[in-house]
Amino acid sequence: MRLLRVGPRGQERPAALDDAGLLRELSSVADEVDAGFLADPVALSAVRHALGSGTLPEVAAGTRVGPPIARPGKVVGIGLNYRDHAVEAGLALPAEPVVFLKPASGITGPYDDIELPPGSVATDHEVELGVVLGRRLRHCADPAAALAAVAGYVAADDVTERDLLAAGPTWTRGKCCDTFTPLGPWLVTADEVPDPQGLTLELWINGELRQSGSTKTMAFGVAELLCAVSALMTLEPGDVVLTGTPGGVAAGRPEPKPYLRPGDVVELEVAGLGRQRNEVVAP
Repeated sequence: MRLLRVGPRGQERPAALDDAGLLRELSSVADEVDAGFLADPVALSAVRHALGSGTLPEVAAGTRVGPPIARPGKVVGIGLNYRDHAVEAGLALPAEPVVFLKPASGITGPYDDIELPPGSVATDHEVELGVVLGRRLRHCADPAAALAAVAGYVAADDVTERDLLAAGPTWTRGKCCDTFTPLGPWLVTADEVPDPQGLTLELWINGELRQSGSTKTMAFGVAELLCAVSALMTLEPGDVVLTGTPGGVAAGRPEPKPYLRPGDVVELEVAGLGRQRNEVVAP
């Protein structure tokens, strides 16, 4: 299934795309696309049945699409997980995953604006595969069990302010700003993504292709990442794990580095997970 949330910010309601590509309201069969829903196989089955019936009302044209999951408990980021990105950063591939946290307050919709923080001169883009948990995962050492805990996958942009990140002492300063985690448009359930290591990722700025990669070149694959993160913290249903970005970010390009500026349009796509379009705006 391809699950969405539609409506004004803070008033989103659940929706899904049917087999014909029509956007259908789910409010009659689901209260939200959240942790409780994703962890409930009965609720998921009910939505599948309702979608197949063809009786759900269509979402009105022009309705805003919000983030596809409501209120995730945490967003876990992974750094330097692609060789070409490590090379452009002038760093060696890590011996184990680099883990950081992003606040859920930074999540925004797939077509919402990206707002630069005050004084920003080095805000950068990072197209990523996002993994959404559907089961609790703690101290998992079995890759198959880790993948079985996945509810679905989303396209994501791990927007980063490089100067704030470099100022330290942790990466959080450069990752935590409002609107710095566009997600969606869809949460695609795991049964429709049989191999998360076979997805292409692309990102364009003002129509120019800047990033192009494949999840097959990750240093640590999805299952390995989930095992590693679950050894550090318990992953709960609804949590999001961002799995790193391929090369091509602005920070890795020659001077003057093409960081994001007001008026830029960021578009990205992860194969099978839909396409985002975000305009960059001033604070």
